[in-house]
Amino acid sequence: MVNLSLPPLRQELDLLAAPVARDGSPGWTLHDPANNRYYLLAWPAFEMLSRWHLGSVAVLLESVNRETTLEATESDLAEVLTFLQRNFLLDLPSAAGTDYLVAAAQARKVRGATWLLHNYLFFRVPLFRPQRFLDATAPLIGWIYTRAFLLVVLVAAALGLYFTSRQWDLFVHAFTSYRGGEALFALWCIIPLAKVFHEFGHAFTAHRFGCRIPAMGIAFVVMTPMLFTDTNEVWKLTSRRQRLAVGAAGVLAEFLLALAALWAWLLLPDGPWRGAAFMLATTTLFMTLALNASPFMRFDGYFFLSDLLGIPNLHTRSFAFGRWWLRERMFGLKDPPPEPASRGRRYFLVAFAYAVWAYRFSVFIGIALLVYHYFFKALGIFLFGIEIGWFVLLPCYREAADWWKMRDRISFNVSLLTTLLLVAGAIALLVVPWQGDVAAPGILMAAREQQVAAPRAGMVLQDIDDATTSVRRGELLTRLQVPELEAQIKRAGTSAAVSAWQAARQSFDPKLLSQGMVPLRRYEEDRTEQAGLVSERNRLTLQAPFDGTIVARNDEAGPGVWLAAREPLFLVADTTRNRIDSYVGERDLKRLQPGARARFLPDASEFGSVSCTVADIDQVNITEVADPMLASASGGPLATRPDARGVQIPLAPVFRVRLDNCAPRTVPLVPLRGVVHIEAQKQSVIGEIMRNAAALLVRESNL
Repeated sequence: MVNLSLPPLRQELDLLAAPVARDGSPGWTLHDPANNRYYLLAWPAFEMLSRWHLGSVAVLLESVNRETTLEATESDLAEVLTFLQRNFLLDLPSAAGTDYLVAAAQARKVRGATWLLHNYLFFRVPLFRPQRFLDATAPLIGWIYTRAFLLVVLVAAALGLYFTSRQWDLFVHAFTSYRGGEALFALWCIIPLAKVFHEFGHAFTAHRFGCRIPAMGIAFVVMTPMLFTDTNEVWKLTSRRQRLAVGAAGVLAEFLLALAALWAWLLLPDGPWRGAAFMLATTTLFMTLALNASPFMRFDGYFFLSDLLGIPNLHTRSFAFGRWWLRERMFGLKDPPPEPASRGRRYFLVAFAYAVWAYRFSVFIGIALLVYHYFFKALGIFLFGIEIGWFVLLPCYREAADWWKMRDRISFNVSLLTTLLLVAGAIALLVVPWQGDVAAPGILMAAREQQVAAPRAGMVLQDIDDATTSVRRGELLTRLQVPELEAQIKRAGTSAAVSAWQAARQSFDPKLLSQGMVPLRRYEEDRTEQAGLVSERNRLTLQAPFDGTIVARNDEAGPGVWLAAREPLFLVADTTRNRIDSYVGERDLKRLQPGARARFLPDASEFGSVSCTVADIDQVNITEVADPMLASASGGPLATRPDARGVQIPLAPVFRVRLDNCAPRTVPLVPLRGVVHIEAQKQSVIGEIMRNAAALLVRESNL
């Protein structure tokens, strides 16, 4: 290789200074204007490229080693040459070179459905060349970059937060006040406005540092439009502080917009404009923090963190460390790290890689679900599979393929033994049927419980003593009096007496005799009415329905107190026995059998657990949740929705399982909610996953 000549570089390439690396070594950037790409070069690569005109491999290496402290080798030069070839930075004027470029272009060209498959997820549409506009308007906003303006903003932010804290209840209440179609329309108008400020924040700041902004436009992410600004020339900047300023400018612009909107909310009177100001202040702040400030995707937060740490290509380099760490822990290969780094930096890059992978996994699953629901079902299922396969399964397959390629280097050691044990344990957890119980929500209560309420409005005439807690069946609890009812009974009695006298005297009085059966029928009607009114009065005497304990009473009710109709007075429960009702889903129903053991763990752990047996299993799902404590509307575990009557209806089939023979037999004063673990037929985790997948497939395919 020493006698070989060097292929020429393309003439339009530029070598630009770059920020000094954290280890103090100089850095340079190679700019390819044809593709508008920038390549960060290390010191050895720069020294070689700056002497490329020497033309000979031997002369170049001798010059580098003589004029610098480097010790460049032929392998170092081969790596640089490979980099230039892969990125098409060499000048290849010969026919062979032209054929090579044409073949490479054809290999990279994607057509038809394949192009659509690769580009529907993300593509850009440039709409505006802002350079002239920036040249004309940048002098008008130069005051924004002064220290005086920064001081004003800090003071305004402090005062705005202080005044908002004085109205904090009103501010928090506004979150629930602005909703519905009006709020959606406001968001539809506000989000584009905030993003325009965001992108021009990048553009004006980059322009201030001498960078050219070739285009602004719309990027479509899963068919969702997002604004973008081409700030590639920021790589020309040699100051890391300037790069940080450009990266943070978009978020800071949105902060300024949110601050202005906050002050508008503080100063404007109630009305639509104040509502719009609130939406702008909160939406702008939350969205820019959640999206743009995140370092886990290639948005502003990522580039800001990369420049702040001085680690270009942070994702790629951290992923290399993440894979290296995983392979070392699994196989103990004793390979060196992907690049020299301190111990602290290695730990950071490994942890950052796994954080990014976890975040992206959740994002890719969300995108897959989004495209599934975005299109019609057949296409949605296809695109869902593509997203999962391309972004989740394919990277795992590639990593597994790399493991297979290095199988000759893997030898038996402690790391490999640990990996094999962990894999075997994971397989056992998935395959072995060890899940032997069903966890279901349940409620512990008395075996019998009844509420005693006033049958109609009336006055308390007599009441049981407050000290009485135990009652016998039929024992008097409360006697009510309704004066109107007493008057009706008296009138009915008088009318019945008159009718009885007329019926008895009918045979002696010609006038009554002429009425035929009317007096007798009137007498029967009066007697019936009187009996009904007396029965209604008897209902006002409230008695204990069974032997039990008064566990709750209306302390406001007493002699002389008027009560409304159906007002609760007492709650009587049979505290000698208890029962537990639990509710299981359809898939768990077949695994349960009567007589199985169960254990109830109340939410209030101080009451202790209760051991029971399964007494009865309903074969028909419940139509409504009788125990409000279990409904999701009351914070319970059963997903429900209210119907027109306000009754909680289960969203999925739920079956009641009744437990008895509980020990201890104590009954709480109020029902206790908890979780019941019921002994069931054992099943494996993989079997449950397969059943759930099959059920999901049947449901989503409408089979």
